[in-house]
Amino acid sequence: MKKTFFTILLLYIVTMGVFAQDTPLTLHYNSPATFFEEALVIGNGNLGGIVYGGTRIDKISLNDITLWSGEPEKEVTTPDAYKALPEIRQLLDQEDYKRAEEANKQIQGHYSENYQPLGQLTIDYGMEGENISDYKRTLDISNAIASTHYIKDRNEITTEYFASAPDSVLIIRINASEGINARLSFASQLPCAISASNQEIVADGYAAYHSFPNYYNDLPNDHKHFYDPERGIHFRTIIKAIAQDGSIKAYPTGDLKIEDCHKVMLVITNVTSFNGFDKDPIREGKPYQALAQQRIDKASRLSYENLKQRHTTDYKHYFDRVSLFLGKTDSQIAALPTDEQLKQYSEKGIANPELEVLYFQFARYLLISCSRTKGVPANLQGLWNEYLLPPWSSNYTTNINLEENYWAAEVTNLPEMHQPLFDFIENLSKTGRVTAQNYYGINQGWCLAHNSDIWAMTNPVGLRKGDPNWANWNMGGTWMATHIWEHYQFTQDIDFLKQYYPLLRDAALFCMNWLVEKDGHLLTSPGTSPENHYITDDGFKGATLYGSTSDLAMIKECLLNATEAAKTLNIDKDLQKQLTQTISKLLPYRIGKDSKLQEWYHDWQDAEPTHRHQSHLFGLYPGHHITMNETPDLAKAAAKTLEIRGFNTTGWSAGWRVNLYARLQDSTNAYKIFQKLLRYVSPDNYQGKDARRGGGTYPNLLDAHSPFQIDGNFGGCAGMAEMIIQSSMTDIWLLPALPTQWTDGEVKGICARGGFIVDMQWKGGKVTSLTIHARQGGQTTLHYNGKNKRIKLKANYPNIINL
Repeated sequence: MKKTFFTILLLYIVTMGVFAQDTPLTLHYNSPATFFEEALVIGNGNLGGIVYGGTRIDKISLNDITLWSGEPEKEVTTPDAYKALPEIRQLLDQEDYKRAEEANKQIQGHYSENYQPLGQLTIDYGMEGENISDYKRTLDISNAIASTHYIKDRNEITTEYFASAPDSVLIIRINASEGINARLSFASQLPCAISASNQEIVADGYAAYHSFPNYYNDLPNDHKHFYDPERGIHFRTIIKAIAQDGSIKAYPTGDLKIEDCHKVMLVITNVTSFNGFDKDPIREGKPYQALAQQRIDKASRLSYENLKQRHTTDYKHYFDRVSLFLGKTDSQIAALPTDEQLKQYSEKGIANPELEVLYFQFARYLLISCSRTKGVPANLQGLWNEYLLPPWSSNYTTNINLEENYWAAEVTNLPEMHQPLFDFIENLSKTGRVTAQNYYGINQGWCLAHNSDIWAMTNPVGLRKGDPNWANWNMGGTWMATHIWEHYQFTQDIDFLKQYYPLLRDAALFCMNWLVEKDGHLLTSPGTSPENHYITDDGFKGATLYGSTSDLAMIKECLLNATEAAKTLNIDKDLQKQLTQTISKLLPYRIGKDSKLQEWYHDWQDAEPTHRHQSHLFGLYPGHHITMNETPDLAKAAAKTLEIRGFNTTGWSAGWRVNLYARLQDSTNAYKIFQKLLRYVSPDNYQGKDARRGGGTYPNLLDAHSPFQIDGNFGGCAGMAEMIIQSSMTDIWLLPALPTQWTDGEVKGICARGGFIVDMQWKGGKVTSLTIHARQGGQTTLHYNGKNKRIKLKANYPNIINL
């Protein structure tokens, strides 16, 4: 990215001042966490901690975003899979969907690897002092610091936890007025050797060199991981205790004993041997052991106050760019613990605009905390996972989930957090060329199927047994590539576009080669609509078809983006013509007999009318080619689709529907589904049950898919922004879908396409003040208060707009 972009951004922050939050942005609770869904998460983009805040035993689960099972992609699981395509296409041309469905399974390969938990640090205070009072557990997201405070008998104990990006460590500082005695221990579910000496616990371990997902039923769970100490990603964890008084003793068991200490700081780091998606972690791995020790030694030379200041300065550089005010919450409600506030909000319908703002800003906190590692974007759980076999492997699911993780990045002024995704796309483009050739017989461009992992796996999964409705979808690269143009639209970073345009171009090239002609139109064959099934007129329930609407929507958006990018760079003139011609020949959208946007080529019945996916609405959001003004009939059909889909859905799906309704300028339904997203979900109600369709929010504000998936948090945040501002390269719509519940408010630092940063206040649903900073100057048309106004903006200057 251009250095000038960050210079301009810093100038803007200095000019406008650091945005002070109107109310403290703090999650707070009156008791320790029992379940993960109550615990507080911290992270520095690489290392993560899950803080329980116990008084007798305090647990902190640890994660490293680069700790996965597996090794670099070496072989094609299903060589020459593409040779099955002619038969599949012939069967589809013959309308033999049942046989086409079975034949489609021939184009399947291996599953993704699993994201792994690092381990758990336990601080055992023993039985001494059981009379606990004045307990409070907090997470201050304005500073990214978690804390607990309580009195044990007469001993006042305060513990602070944070994850520092500048120093690549997690810090825990315990302050006890009467001193403490505690035993520190570390344990991991992975094979590891643990020792203790010189005030340090050191753990050396390794992940499996191969594993299967939790839903793979051909093996029992305890046989799904394959270990070899000479293979796979290795790691070193170091936990160092530094006391101002008292003593620290090491035990042969690998524990440390803290004795009579009033102030003690724990410095924690981990480094893995992962050195890139295409590097063997043993032969070409990082010197992880030496790096871990270097980090500990460097951080240990700094005082707690210095470490804390370095952490908060770094974090606030990003977080403080945006402030949001939607009204004041009743003081009695605001004083309640966060989980009680969430219950009151969702079960009793008590207004709580400060909780809604907290939810918005919490997503920004999460993105800063889990997306700062080159080439390793936020996964299904962001960074925080305690399971050896996590739900859906805690992988990169690319038929919505990974992309949704980044919907809020640009509009909420966190473009740097988007960068790991672009690095990952570059990795995918390399393995994706191999997949395009071997699974689809295409020698131009790259593609990505339904799942990926840290090794940039791109092949369709299923091992020839998977249901094609999820296993055979191959539009992941098509969708992911659109993020490149999205980033450019917001930042106007021409150097970025020059660097990443080839990835967007090559994703488009795959699409053009994948399309086939039928009755004068271009379409995909075979195709699917993610995780959904149709029912044919003769009663067959299947997924494989030709002319999937979602395929065509994603292809159209990708081709449009590639065309605009090539025009912006003034290159590839012949390709621009080919892209335009291809777009003109794509099978048009169609509206079914029930007035909804047709998902299938034929106007078939949906097997599940209220299905959680709504992939055929991609052109409305996150795409841009279905709009209220330019395609009103299609927008109306999309609204009918959403009406049929309903409001009872999963977390990430609810987040998507907030954005879809906002694009339709339907503030009532956008806010209604947003409230469903904030439905309180008890942390222990789903134990041992499949509650995937429940949706909502856990006490710690993490999304309840359930179980936890982080995409719902990010989708909900993006949806809130979409209700407040929408934009294109030529227009900005202010308050386009503002719900009546937010009739008065203020936002600072929110971003619009064209390279604009917007501050505005509104009252009675009308904009009352507006300042726009243009990163590079330019023109745009404002739509606000029923008016349209063309304006020209100076670069690097806060333009106060005369309303």
